[in-house]
Amino acid sequence: MTQLPPIYRTLRERLDASRASRRTRGTLAAGAIAVSFGLTAAFALAPPGPPTEAALLAAYADDNAQDVDVSTAATAEHLESSGAVARDSYDATDGEETFIAGGTNYDWAKLVLLYAGFPVSDSNVTVIVRWMRQENYTDSWWNRNNPLNNGWGASYGPGGTGSNTTLVAAAHNAADALLTHKSYAGIVAAFQASVDSASVESAIWASNWASGHYANGSHWHYNAVPVVVAPASAWGR
Repeated sequence: MTQLPPIYRTLRERLDASRASRRTRGTLAAGAIAVSFGLTAAFALAPPGPPTEAALLAAYADDNAQDVDVSTAATAEHLESSGAVARDSYDATDGEETFIAGGTNYDWAKLVLLYAGFPVSDSNVTVIVRWMRQENYTDSWWNRNNPLNNGWGASYGPGGTGSNTTLVAAAHNAADALLTHKSYAGIVAAFQASVDSASVESAIWASNWASGHYANGSHWHYNAVPVVVAPASAWGR
């Protein structure tokens, strides 16, 4: 084999060294790429972490969501004008304890109407308090715990001079008297119909139980009845 001159051997050695260096760098680069790919694959294949609280709540909402269907009529009638569906109105009715706690002559009148099952309307209450004024002084309307001078019942004296243990008992007795004695039939019908106060009062004057008939109304007073509170003891409190 022919030997190269020294200068050519030097060039050949440098060329071989350069090629070896390029092969080394390529091998290292390929190794780096492989390592990088391996790390990426490892992270891709790793199991996910536990879900967050927000993710759990969102999943629960999706699983338990509810739909509300609104009729076409409702949306046409309400949404077109106001943009919202109106709810039905509601109210509350006062009861026995409310009237007893109030303690006034107006509350006693309402209690009588309540026990009798009559409408507790303004006209009916107005008639009762006027009737009470005809039978007792307004400032002491609870006199003998018998505001209407009710004379019916074994515990009462003649001519409505009896007494009741409390104003609550008096309201029960007044309601019972109205409902059980035929002389009050016209008054009961007027109260039940909740007609105007003049019609109810006319029925009172015409009743057979009122011997004087309140002079056919000429002795009846129409000015406003003041609100007066009875002592708590009169109510049994």
